[in-house]
Amino acid sequence: MEREGQVRIPSGCAIAAVIDRDGGKIPGSLAADAMRPMRERSNGLGGGFAGYGIYPELKDYYALHFFFDDRASRKECESFLKDRFEIVKSEIIPTKKTPAITDEPVIWRYFVDPLKSALAAAQLDEREFVARTVTKINTENRGGYVFSSGKNMGAFKAVGYPEDVAEFYRLDEYEGYSWTAHGRYPTNTPGWWGGAHPFTLLDWSVVHNGEISSYDANRRWIEMFGYKCTLQTDTEVITYIMDYLLRRQGLTLEEAASVVAAPFWSAIDEEGDAEKAAEQRLLRTAFASLLVTGPFSIILGFDGGLMALNDRLKLRSMVVGEHGSRVYIASEEAAIRAMDPLAENVFSPSGGEPVIVRLKGGAA
Repeated sequence: MEREGQVRIPSGCAIAAVIDRDGGKIPGSLAADAMRPMRERSNGLGGGFAGYGIYPELKDYYALHFFFDDRASRKECESFLKDRFEIVKSEIIPTKKTPAITDEPVIWRYFVDPLKSALAAAQLDEREFVARTVTKINTENRGGYVFSSGKNMGAFKAVGYPEDVAEFYRLDEYEGYSWTAHGRYPTNTPGWWGGAHPFTLLDWSVVHNGEISSYDANRRWIEMFGYKCTLQTDTEVITYIMDYLLRRQGLTLEEAASVVAAPFWSAIDEEGDAEKAAEQRLLRTAFASLLVTGPFSIILGFDGGLMALNDRLKLRSMVVGEHGSRVYIASEEAAIRAMDPLAENVFSPSGGEPVIVRLKGGAA
């Protein structure tokens, strides 16, 4: 009989998310609860979470989460940071020794504010300055890299099953208005700490189930604009595509979805709304190399909301439900029921149809 690890499961990986539209606090343990009934979708080679609204007392500062090879690497990176940022707070990220999580690096976080002198010298706006700094650190092999860099949010990931990762990072001690979660079953890329999901840049975070057959085309195009794919997995490129489309190009979430999961030309030709058809043609033409092909379901987390999106053929499962002010998203309905047995209005979005949920009052 074939055992787990001896067969390739291309539909593997599990994703989940929850958001409270009223901004109510959700414990990180709830996101972990969603992953337990989907354990067979993972194989212990990667799990992770992203929480939004988790640092309210330091919400005005960028929270840089680092993995370091050793103490010397941390000192070197910290010296580099001091040339660019005021370090408001520096501390080890609290963890709990867990038999299932081994070989952990040095895990640290800094709450920082860009120096006005550094911004003036770089002639960049604040967010672009931070994004470029993260890219510089992650591509210069300083013995450490940034795996989370947004304000009032943070990613927590490791090699392991997601529920074990949640215990390791003591996620029950965090509360936020939104969480995303991922359990990994890598098929074409290595399982390692940096390759676990979510992938982040600034406040964007992406969890993904599937396979990106357009990865090389997407990567070559996005790297022309200063992004660098260094984490040995296809999902990373989606994060940079979203940052480029939403932050740098100023597209709406709906427009970005129409680029990443663009409708077929035949569907555009049959579109009854002439203005909408013209917009779709423009987006497909202008950003042709950012069409993501292959089976995928993704959840994009951002400051103030979530977006869930399937590939246009819906080759990966994803369901959505709600109860009161909370909205739940997951690969399986069982995961939603684990978070809230009373969830209602459960449905499966169509391929290429974005599900966008925002806080009622806007960004937190």
